[in-house]
Amino acid sequence: MLRWLTGRSARDRALEQALESLDARVWPPLLARHAFLQGLDAQATETLRRHTAWILANKAFHGAHGLRVTPDMRRVIAVQAALPILGLDTSLYRGWSQIVVYPGGFLVRREEVDEAGVVHEYAQETSGESWEGGPVILSWEDARAGSAAQANVVIHEFAHKLDQRAGGADGMPGLRAHRDLDPGLWREVLDRTFDDFNTWLDEIESLIPPDVDPESDAAAGWYAELPLDPYAAQDPAEFFAVSSESFFTEPWAMAAAWPDWYRLLVQYYRQDPLQRLEAAGVQPPVRP
Repeated sequence: MLRWLTGRSARDRALEQALESLDARVWPPLLARHAFLQGLDAQATETLRRHTAWILANKAFHGAHGLRVTPDMRRVIAVQAALPILGLDTSLYRGWSQIVVYPGGFLVRREEVDEAGVVHEYAQETSGESWEGGPVILSWEDARAGSAAQANVVIHEFAHKLDQRAGGADGMPGLRAHRDLDPGLWREVLDRTFDDFNTWLDEIESLIPPDVDPESDAAAGWYAELPLDPYAAQDPAEFFAVSSESFFTEPWAMAAAWPDWYRLLVQYYRQDPLQRLEAAGVQPPVRP
């Protein structure tokens, strides 16, 4: 009855309020805080604003460990989360409702089965998690604007959400809405590129002197030669998520190393960040 009287649902009103909050005073400075958003034309900018508002209206933000999630923090996370679906549909983010934000890195329980079949349980610190059918969990220290160049925990975790939509994270998001993409070709290029990256990583690690801890900052110079963060070697799901980070924030090295893989991401996301950033005069970073 109330909906009939007002003509709008509560969700419609929430979306309208979210759009109003992204006004001329707030929206341009928000975009300017994220270097990888440079070069968007007027139409893309307005679509990004509407997708950002949709996330603000449809996802509940919760602070953990006493963190108060401010409206500005919600906007910073939402605009980054909106970028991967800029050329897609917001329905891809349906089916779950919460975004949990920790002040910094947080511990998650992991299980690992060794070659003998023994299960080992341990706690691992991480900056983000994406639970299938559940929340996205983020470290604010890592999610805030300007926290890193190539790394982007928000894009990473929301790429996992896109991957999970197809029924389990395996590096292959749903392609039913992409008639120009052949699933067989996607799997072939993904597997080939993933294997090439692992071979490349093994070669890099073989060059690290025995007295240098591969997990320490002292080894960073060797890993800097890679097009992606070494974490991409974990499995195809992580490879897709890490590739998505670089695709949107620092696409030069990946596009040069694996043009076929980059081209598939362009087709899937219906965006070409490399072309957009270069047209805006953004230069590739100088690698050590």
